[in-house]
Amino acid sequence: MKKYKVGIVGATGMVGQRFITLLDNHPWFDITVLAASSRSAGQKYKDVGGKRWMMDVPFSEKVGEMVIMDATADVEKIAGMVDFVFCAVDMKKDEIKALEEEYAKHECPVVSNNSAHRHTPDVPMVIPELNPEHTAIIEAQRKRLGTKRGFVAVKSNCSLQSYVPAIFPLNKFGVKDVLVCTYQAISGAGKNFETWPEMVDNVIPFIGGEEEKSEVEPLKIYGKVEGDKIVPATSPAFTAQCIRVPVTNGHMGAVFVRFENKPSKEEIIEIWNNFKGVPQELELPSAPKQFLNYFVEDNMPQTKLQRELEGGMAVSIGRLREDTQYDYKFVCLSHNTLRGAAGGAVLLAELLCAQGYMD
Repeated sequence: MKKYKVGIVGATGMVGQRFITLLDNHPWFDITVLAASSRSAGQKYKDVGGKRWMMDVPFSEKVGEMVIMDATADVEKIAGMVDFVFCAVDMKKDEIKALEEEYAKHECPVVSNNSAHRHTPDVPMVIPELNPEHTAIIEAQRKRLGTKRGFVAVKSNCSLQSYVPAIFPLNKFGVKDVLVCTYQAISGAGKNFETWPEMVDNVIPFIGGEEEKSEVEPLKIYGKVEGDKIVPATSPAFTAQCIRVPVTNGHMGAVFVRFENKPSKEEIIEIWNNFKGVPQELELPSAPKQFLNYFVEDNMPQTKLQRELEGGMAVSIGRLREDTQYDYKFVCLSHNTLRGAAGGAVLLAELLCAQGYMD
């Protein structure tokens, strides 16, 4: 396998830092460029990132010595140095859309952690185990952009990745209605308890824009590639309530599901335990061997115990039981900055490499 030269655009933020930890010793990818805002550009990463570092593992000496480039002013130069970039910038949505398309137009593919392009009809929004076929829309996007190699691909919102993977394999029973309450870690806001002390011993029942994302984005994942766009599905119907809780990492969802043809509890658990996606079949480096993990204990999964399962790339499920109003209810858990953010984007990049889109 050849090594791909990659850049991290937005390398000093929390997700950018997570990208660094995942890519520092990656078997396929070699960090070649670190880019951030003009405030950080021209300085060594250790002098900027070192002051803001929030990860529990240190960055390597190689990364520390790298000079940060300007994410917006050096697009052409960066594009010429790498095979593709990961994007995790903190900018206004319109600015992010324009920046990511600018990289693409310089023939540099972009794998984005940002939400800006999630609803662009010809940009694939992929959870690799669920809808890997959506990458086929890249050819239509390249025609629109006028590129040979360049394109933008995105991963979905982090909280979706705790519960949508559990619902998706049950499609054959006709999933009709989904109600979910998510309990989301503070790292989802790019914070820890030092930078957000008011979250200690506190719960905030509002996360800006999160409920809309939780209700709309699954329909794109469920959608179909038709011509030059991805047409979102019209069902299942999702409704969500999203709550910020005093946890460092890990988003939990309490899920209620109604089916057209109600399966047995045993059928559901068997499907979860046997579910494999393309990443598992291809044995991609970041793919968990067991993607969905069902716990039979009444008090599992627990955020602190299961969020790191399979390097934080697996989904934990528990407490499946019948409900008095819906058919079933259960809880799900995933690591929001690994499976939900940087790790999900790295797995998507691996899928795109395996499919030949990075060549």
